[in-house]
Amino acid sequence: MASTSTRLMKTIFIVLIFVSFTISPATSTVPDECAAESANPCVDKAKALPLKIIAIVTILVASMIGVGAPLFSRSVPFLRPDGDIFTVVKCFASGIILGTGFMHVLPDSFDMLSSPCLEDNPWHKFPFTGFFAMLSGLITLVIDSMATSLYTSKNGVGIIPHGHGHGPANAVTLPTKEDDSTSAQLLRYRVIAMVLELGIIVHSVVIGLSVGATNDTCTIKGLIAALCFHQMFEGMGLGGCILQAEYTNLKKFVMAFFFAVTTPFGIALGIALSTVYRENSPNALITVGLLNACSAGLLIYMALVDLLAAEFMGPKLQGSIKMQFKCFAAALLGCVGMSILAKWA
Repeated sequence: MASTSTRLMKTIFIVLIFVSFTISPATSTVPDECAAESANPCVDKAKALPLKIIAIVTILVASMIGVGAPLFSRSVPFLRPDGDIFTVVKCFASGIILGTGFMHVLPDSFDMLSSPCLEDNPWHKFPFTGFFAMLSGLITLVIDSMATSLYTSKNGVGIIPHGHGHGPANAVTLPTKEDDSTSAQLLRYRVIAMVLELGIIVHSVVIGLSVGATNDTCTIKGLIAALCFHQMFEGMGLGGCILQAEYTNLKKFVMAFFFAVTTPFGIALGIALSTVYRENSPNALITVGLLNACSAGLLIYMALVDLLAAEFMGPKLQGSIKMQFKCFAAALLGCVGMSILAKWA
């Protein structure tokens, strides 16, 4: 069932890409400066390439550290998944994901889809970013709900056949027992980890593509450090979700691997396409802008609903006002940290 919901989410994002290319002919008339090469003195293709190679290596290492740290936390006693410190760290990481959606991905989409390089009609007449972010949040809700239902029905969680020779075995359902409640929670963690990884991967590839395609050395230098911190902290949030999902070691490795390589892959793809890809071309602005809007909606939904709300409304935090304050401070710190990084990335 996991593969079914994953295919569904991938199909949605592929459809959005085709939609962006279908409606892009509406951008045939654009300002001349959008089609011209930049006169920025920082633009130097020969000097930019070594910086991009450095970016690939450093971001890959930072991503591996970020996503790997929570996965090895079981060997550290005070970071055990059921401990208070792990809960606070998880809220901090959730705040980072929320900050990424609001402060990085969503503003980028607004900038791209309101660019002067796009025609006034329809791009400046309708808030496409807000619309697609809203749509993405609703679609994520549907996928989240359907995937959980499919998992639950497949594993028979929450329904206990009851019969003592007085009729069909499925005539009566009993309340969910503790073991079934634990299984249901584990299934929720797995759905959350899967959906969150998809949103982060789309966002990471888009970031990498932008870095790889630009030849502005001034921009790349600032982005390298900012993206290293960005990917490290975002990886912590994803790694915590993967840890709670209790996948096999192979699945944990595969999910961590895909997260770690997506931004470097995007940079490499951007380098390969740098001769034909222009950041200010209508096709690029529309495609990346719509993908960013969808990714923002997904990340914001996941951070608020599946991560922070689930944590704060859970029995652990509801039983301690002190822990609620600690977790709120941690989430706020994560949001503030990503807001500061938004100045550079």
